[in-house]
Amino acid sequence: MIEVVLGKIRQAISFKKRNLITVTNSDSVISDEFRKIRTNIQFLSEGKESQAYLMTALGMREGTSTITANLAVMMAQQKEKTLLIDANIRDPAIHHLFEHANQVGLVDVLLEKATIQQAIRPTEIGDLDVMTSGLTSANPTELLGSEKMTDLLKAVKENYHTVLIDSPTLLKTTEARVLATQCDGVILILNRGKTRLDKTVEARKTLEFAQAKLVGTILNDK
Repeated sequence: MIEVVLGKIRQAISFKKRNLITVTNSDSVISDEFRKIRTNIQFLSEGKESQAYLMTALGMREGTSTITANLAVMMAQQKEKTLLIDANIRDPAIHHLFEHANQVGLVDVLLEKATIQQAIRPTEIGDLDVMTSGLTSANPTELLGSEKMTDLLKAVKENYHTVLIDSPTLLKTTEARVLATQCDGVILILNRGKTRLDKTVEARKTLEFAQAKLVGTILNDK
């Protein structure tokens, strides 16, 4: 079970979140914490060819995208072929973090307006590729819970060792719940002093009801 505390992650990231701490300051204390998370995930996936992990939080603006992006960077820097997918269709952020256009992405693939290859963009960071959210959709739950999403994950896992999925919040939307059932594990992001215990218990029960596997938590000490 992953249990790691990140100290004041938002303060460590530059204005408008355009830089990633694991890139701009790889020797920082926070970067070391991401290395611990990466190591724990490597233990979880030992002996397995490819794994897809859903990254989610209980509420809005809890640093999920920033944490997911930094973790993806840390994995890729270890020459681990990694794909970062932005499945937060309602409020995407990954394209901002990597300064990519968001014209073609996940939604376009699911709507059969683009191929997986067309939606994946390389980065200059190790073996990291990114699939942004793409066009907005009026029915994100239906799209993300569809057989096409299942097929997409199966396809990308054939080419990547690790797939990290930045998802919407677990308790306020249904998208994270349907995605959780399609992933090999869920990593729950909590905020010290903000996340209530009863909500944490509710989140765990939600994942159990969906028969999703909670593999760990990250405590973001904002």
